[in-house]
Amino acid sequence: MFQHFKNIDSAFKHIKLFSYLLITACIGITCFSVYQSYRYSEEFRSHIYVLANGKALEAIAQDRRDNIPVELRDHIKVFHEAFFDLDPDEKQIQATITKALYLADGSAKTAYDNLKEAGYYNNLVSGNISQQVIVDSIRLDMNSYPYRFTCYATEKLVRSTSTTTRSLVTQGAARNVSRSDNNPHGFLIERWETIKNQDEQIKSNQP
Repeated sequence: MFQHFKNIDSAFKHIKLFSYLLITACIGITCFSVYQSYRYSEEFRSHIYVLANGKALEAIAQDRRDNIPVELRDHIKVFHEAFFDLDPDEKQIQATITKALYLADGSAKTAYDNLKEAGYYNNLVSGNISQQVIVDSIRLDMNSYPYRFTCYATEKLVRSTSTTTRSLVTQGAARNVSRSDNNPHGFLIERWETIKNQDEQIKSNQP
């Protein structure tokens, strides 16, 4: 009889141990499931679907910090193109300069005012001169804030008789601001100045 009770006690201990193991396994599986669900939820939120021409295209959202150099270079490029790409038309000049001034602080407005006072834009219109800029490279200093930059570009002044090519180098800094329709990248260029704008070549357009 004692052997019978001993067997019952031993079986109870085994059942108790099995129950503990089962409970521990259930808790582990539950925690793992919650973690995986949270991870999948985060991954799902990082996927964006853009509707284009009736088709859903998948895009992946990224932390802005990963894209700052890319966005900043494009912001600087857009600013220079808006400031320097000019046609001999007063309304076009005013429209592009206005676009550029939304992307920079008063230093750009000062540069514009100086050029306007010197009659630069009037000369473009009266001389039927088109001005184009090609941004060659942009050097960034991401180790300081506001982010310092140097922009190297080629500027062309196209006349009916000739094309003048200039080497253009500017520098400044950029800080973060709120994004808007007029400033989609969310940067503002500060202390902007032209440090070089020198004729490199004059090519005749005459046959």
